Amino acid sequence: MPYGRWTTALLLASLTALAASGQQPSGNRPRAITDAIRERVERLQAAEAAGADRAELAARRALPEIYEEAGYQPFWTADRLHALAALVRGSAEDGLRPEDYHSADLEKAARAIAAPGSDVDSRAQADLLATDSFFLLLYHLYFGKVDPRTLDPNWNFDPRPIERRDGLAFVLDALRKGQQREAIARVRPQHWWYVRARAALAEYHRLAERGGWAPVPPGPTLKAGVSNARVAALRSRLAATGELSGQPLDSPQFDGPLAEAVKKFQTRHHLSPDGAVSAETLAQLNVPVEDRIRQIRLNLERGRWVLHEITDADFVLVDVAGFQVSYVRKQAPAWHARVQVGKPYSQTPIFKSKIDTVVFNPTWTLPPGIITKETLPAIKKDPGYLGKKGLDLIDAGGRKVDPASVNWASQRAASFPYTIRQPAGADNALGRVKILFPNPYFVYLHDTPSKALFEKSDRAFSHGCMRVERPLELAEFVLNDPQTWNARSIAEVIGKGETRTVRLKQSVPVLIMYWTIDLQTEGVIGFKRDPYGRDVPLARALDSPYGPGPAAASR
Repeated sequence: MPYGRWTTALLLASLTALAASGQQPSGNRPRAITDAIRERVERLQAAEAAGADRAELAARRALPEIYEEAGYQPFWTADRLHALAALVRGSAEDGLRPEDYHSADLEKAARAIAAPGSDVDSRAQADLLATDSFFLLLYHLYFGKVDPRTLDPNWNFDPRPIERRDGLAFVLDALRKGQQREAIARVRPQHWWYVRARAALAEYHRLAERGGWAPVPPGPTLKAGVSNARVAALRSRLAATGELSGQPLDSPQFDGPLAEAVKKFQTRHHLSPDGAVSAETLAQLNVPVEDRIRQIRLNLERGRWVLHEITDADFVLVDVAGFQVSYVRKQAPAWHARVQVGKPYSQTPIFKSKIDTVVFNPTWTLPPGIITKETLPAIKKDPGYLGKKGLDLIDAGGRKVDPASVNWASQRAASFPYTIRQPAGADNALGRVKILFPNPYFVYLHDTPSKALFEKSDRAFSHGCMRVERPLELAEFVLNDPQTWNARSIAEVIGKGETRTVRLKQSVPVLIMYWTIDLQTEGVIGFKRDPYGRDVPLARALDSPYGPGPAAASR
């Protein structure tokens, strides 16, 4: 079913069943109300046909279908509208904007429906307004408000699946019983990560209500042994978010317990935990609470996009912003390690695929992008470049070519007739193993000789591929054949130095994601930096009014 159509289909089926059975959630109404609803629906259709973008209702295509199939019967009572208004206000607990769901008008709509002398036009408009609100809130909690494809052309995650039969029973039951709260709870992601993220958002809202925290004044690095007024400010800052407790807050002395509290803060914020407040740590300490609230909200939206992919099946999860890779089993990491990812100008793409091949002692064939941007210009400056780098030049027939025999001045990237390859070995850029999955971006997981870079807190160093800290352990996990492929047998293959390609008996899903918060431990939230600047455009989209533009109208 195309993205954005599940709610319409289910509501249509449910409301048709209701109409056929003669049930009306709001009780029997005079014929004049159905006529008024019909007229408003027809005007909505006319506005849509004319391309008008200023209609009050956002789901301009869905609402006419819903009301037509239901015989233009009203759906809402005053009590149900009051309950819906409360749920809309509560959408802020999911990081959404209540104003996107007519929050300011729902109580007025309830009064219009309840008032004995209210005119039918007001009651009809109130009914459409409430259906629009409920429709959009269900949709946004189930899929997310922002379509990720508008932000990232590489996005290839499937729309969230739903069984028609189960969905029909769910919506029908909600309409019959007026169980808006239960319906909304069901469409919200049930994954533990989302539950913890909502709890973290609530906690940071409480912190904001208490005034957040005051910034630590700028100055030289604060570390053990220092004593000044900035240390007291540091104590208050760490007490606000729980890293420091049971210690005096007005002491100017930087002592051992304070150093341990700083280390906790640094660990939570993916910084090197040295216990000293340098400029980097100070910058993270002074991020205001409002920005942390926004960061949690953005990641709740990301959760609504993808948490349907997180099942009990085994999969590999690469967290690009967190520079981590995990092998996930039964929704919990069974193994994890650090990774190096693409530089900001050669970003690791965000997508999903399936691991199907492991190559031990791989050769490295340079991708076209590196040849175009780096290798070919370097050869033209220094004809001996390939030999110095240990790279082989291969022609179309697979034969090695002497670089000195090539007229490099005439070579152009668009028509370059050779392959450039690095032989297997300890110095190979891919190290001793690469883990492959089909994708059009020429990226994969692999070993690296650049081990020292794993000690950096910011590990965006590659051309887009993901360099894994302990790749042979990951290979053992994905091969999932301890009789044939265990640590000992893998070491034997590596020791022979020969390239060995192994096809997996069963492919393993790999999800390459971008999270800027961390919720591995219950009750503790960690914050990451945004190496690719993806939070800013997502925040802009999430906080934009959700109105009747072309995207909204199609939903």
